[in-house]
Amino acid sequence: MPIANARMYSATPAVKQAWKELFAWALRHAALDWELFDHDAPAPLAALWSRPDLGLALMCGLPYSQRDPRPQLVAAPIPSPSRYEGRPLYFTDIVVRAGSAHRTLEDTFGGTVGYTLGDSMSGYVALRRHLLQFRASQKPLYRKAIGGLLNPRQVIEALAAGKVDVGPLDSYYHDLLRRNDAAFAAQVRVVATTSAAPIPPLVATAPVSPAEIERLRAALRQSGAAPELRQQRETLLLRGFAVPAAADYDELDRALAAARQHPNLW
Repeated sequence: MPIANARMYSATPAVKQAWKELFAWALRHAALDWELFDHDAPAPLAALWSRPDLGLALMCGLPYSQRDPRPQLVAAPIPSPSRYEGRPLYFTDIVVRAGSAHRTLEDTFGGTVGYTLGDSMSGYVALRRHLLQFRASQKPLYRKAIGGLLNPRQVIEALAAGKVDVGPLDSYYHDLLRRNDAAFAAQVRVVATTSAAPIPPLVATAPVSPAEIERLRAALRQSGAAPELRQQRETLLLRGFAVPAAADYDELDRALAAARQHPNLW
């Protein structure tokens, strides 16, 4: 039986529950008796994404673009805040501790940069690509780098504890925290934001038929206007879903190549 999971954007318990309710609604309307599967932190997301039984799972766009063969692309969320312009895209917010003296990204150079994992677009690659514009010599921009921060929450915790001076946050995850856990999110402040990229999609790795995919896409589209899901959409800051082209994610491969140009960028 294929499974459904929204761990990547389950920023709080309430957000996780809203995703489960929305997914359950979509699966019922698509006549698909699939399991709502939990894969909570600290279990690695890579272990989830490597499963062969995903039917409806959020996956970072970089692992999606790098996987061969690629999973089936089901749909992509459209966040509701205005900065997303009604499109299935997102950014990386580059943040510092709220009480920090740093006012610009350049102010953080020479300090300690934090990041999540090397296979993360928002938590690693987008930050490195953004920093390339500041590299004028072979001298690293930062004195030290601390990786392995499991998710945006751990980036915020590391900043609040003074372990790092600057770090990246997936903008949609960040907005979900600001909406649903404002006190926690208020521990950091944005000093820069990267260019837009295609938002992590919903994918399937299970042998799902084209007819099932089409029913599921139709149900997800309908979920964007269903009155009974109004509260869930508000919690999720969700306008609806789109079906982007798989080729849209090719730009993430190019971003990875650019980020690898200077392995000693830190």
